[in-house]
Formats: sequence, structure tokens, C-alpha cells
Amino acid sequence: MNDNKNMKTISGGVCAAKGFKANGIHCGIRKNKTKRDLSLIFSEVPAQAAAVYTTNLVKGAPLKVTKAHLADGKAQAIICNSGNANTCNANGIEIAEQMCELCANKLGISGDDVIVASTGVIGQPLDIEPISRGMAELAEGLGDNSDLAAEGIMTTDTVKKEVAVSFEIDGKECRLGGIAKGSGMIHPNMATMLVFIATDCAISSEMLHKALASDVQNTFNMVSVDGDTSTNDMVAILANSAAQNTPIISEDENFEIFMKALNTVTVQLCKSIAGDGEGATKLIECTVMCAADEKTAKLASKAVICSSLTKAAMFGADANWGRVLCAIGYSGADVDTDKIDVSFVSSAGEIMVCKNGAGVDFSEEKVKKILSEKEINILISLNSGLFSATAWGCDLTYDYVKINGDYRT
Repeated sequence: MNDNKNMKTISGGVCAAKGFKANGIHCGIRKNKTKRDLSLIFSEVPAQAAAVYTTNLVKGAPLKVTKAHLADGKAQAIICNSGNANTCNANGIEIAEQMCELCANKLGISGDDVIVASTGVIGQPLDIEPISRGMAELAEGLGDNSDLAAEGIMTTDTVKKEVAVSFEIDGKECRLGGIAKGSGMIHPNMATMLVFIATDCAISSEMLHKALASDVQNTFNMVSVDGDTSTNDMVAILANSAAQNTPIISEDENFEIFMKALNTVTVQLCKSIAGDGEGATKLIECTVMCAADEKTAKLASKAVICSSLTKAAMFGADANWGRVLCAIGYSGADVDTDKIDVSFVSSAGEIMVCKNGAGVDFSEEKVKKILSEKEINILISLNSGLFSATAWGCDLTYDYVKINGDYRT
């Protein structure tokens, strides 16, 4: 019988799975020559593919091109630039298609098998020349370079985001890993800024899409840094079957194992994105328990991590629990406010600050220590049912305004 006991975190990021290579270079899109701005992920064989996209009505040209290319459920490469979103440009589709063709020509594949993504400033024309000049170097440098690819998709990110796991299906070792970028304009309604995942597990494109579309509802859709849903959000996944497991073609036991592996990676990427929010000093995790239904739990937890007042309180290590209740009250969740319990938890301990919707006596000194840690969990019990949900965010700092006040410069 299959289970998850053999699942473990491994190194390698998006290159952890067999048959995947990556690279990232500086080609000249960004003025700072020390910052990589063009990344490539390549599967040595054609792969099953799936993606989910932003629900913002204003969509970047790369998303439209990628959606067309994935109509057959297959892809073999992912090309992504940073420094320019290629959004709201008259020739955006043309540039995105050219990126795919330049990449495909160097790799000896079809342009229709290339996923394309861009991130950066909106409404600024993207010059194809730097990309054209850098494509040979990018392709020729393909190797076990997940870290370079992760660096090449960063904008205001301060750390690279990559994670991978290994797991077993029918006695075959499978691997799944990914990289992500996301720091600002993070309030997805499908995924987050950019996430690229690769696996050597054999799975059909239909089941791959089902797994991804289901997973993002409880992971990337539960992340918020600043309340702005980006125009270029995308999560894409490639599966090249190199592990040679029995192909997953239905929602069976093996599909559940795959889902667990995918979720393990995406949750870690969610935490990395939220913790690296623009100007952030703390990761905030809000767990809502004992809700009447899942919708209620999600509405309440997301409202708390989105609350500017709560985020500011966490920055100042201020146990202003009234802001937590306030956020739950306007979230749209159907709750009995007289049953709500709130606790603050971190590596420094746990303390209850609200019981049955009212304040309780607590040590200001202890709670200050708890809220001064880098990772804080706001634990909420609605005491009305059996459902739970978790959302991830960050504190709101002076630096967030500084970063976004001069983003274009």
C-alpha cells in the first residue's frame, strides 16, 4: 500500500527531478549588471504541462501566449525575464512569441512547446534585442542551476525561493521541485507572482491540471503581501515521466501521494513569498480552526493577514488583538463573535489574548517577546465546527512605502 512515509525534502530546486536543467543570466534588460534577468528551465524530453493564471482582467502578454501554447497539455521549456512585465504593450504578444521562438531555436524544439513569462514594470516596452543576444549563453549554460534560474526571476525579492521533495509511487522514486518569485503586488486569486515546478513523475496533463488547480486554492490563493493582484501571476508545472512510475491517469491512491508532494512544495514556497514581502521583517501565519465550513475559515484567515492595521501591529510587536477581531468581523464570514478565541504563537511561546470574543489578562512582557520573533502564528478558534484554513502574510513596514514609492527608478 502506498503512503507518504518516504517523502523527504531534498536539494536541487527545479532541477531536482530527473531530466531537468536550468540557467539564469544577465542579458541587459535590467540596468544593474549584477542582477540576472533571464531564466530558462528545460526538460530533456517533451513533458505534460499545466498552468493557472491571474484573474486580473489586465493580463500580461506572456500569459496569453502561454495559455495558447498549453492548449495541447504539453511543453518542454520555460523562458522568463525579469525587469519588465511585457504588459499593456501594443506589441506584447509579438515580443512574447519571439521569446519563445528564440528559445526554441536554441533548444531544437517547437516554439509552441515553450512557456513564456515576464515580471517587472508594467506598461514599459520590452526590447527583444537583449534577449536575442543572451539566448545562446542562456541555453549553452543549462545545467544543475536551479539557483541561477531562481535569481533570474527576482525583482524586489531579497532571497531566492526554491524547494524540492522526493516521494515514492509503486516503488519508484519521484522528485518534484520548484522556484518562485514574489515580494510585492501579491494578493493572488489563483496563484502567486511566478512559480515554476518540475517533476519526473508520470502523470497525464489532465490530472496535472486537476492537481495544480486544486492545490492553489489552499496555498497561493491564501497568500497576501499588499492586497494587489498582479497582472502577470502564473504557476506552471512540467512532468516528464522520467521516474518511470505507473502513469497517474485518475484520482487514485497515487494521485493523492502526488498531491501531497505538490502541496509540500507549494506551502514552503508560500511561506518564502510571504516572509519576503516587500519591506517585511516577519512572516505572519494565520490559522483559523473550528469553523462551521471551509469558506468561513478561509474568509476569516485571509482577512486577518490582509488587514493593514493587524500587519502594522505585528511590525510593532503590539498585541492589539482587537484588530484581529475587527478583520474577522468585516471578512464576510458568518461567525458568532462571542465564541472567538485568539492566541499569538511563535518560537518564544504561546499566549491567549482573547476568549469568547473578550479580552483576557496576559503578560505584556511575554507577548512582546512572542511577537518579536521572525515568524508569528495568529491562532484563531471560531468554536463552531470542524473546518480549518491557513493563510500567509507579512508585517507592514516603513520600507514597503519606500520600495514602492520609487519602484520605476
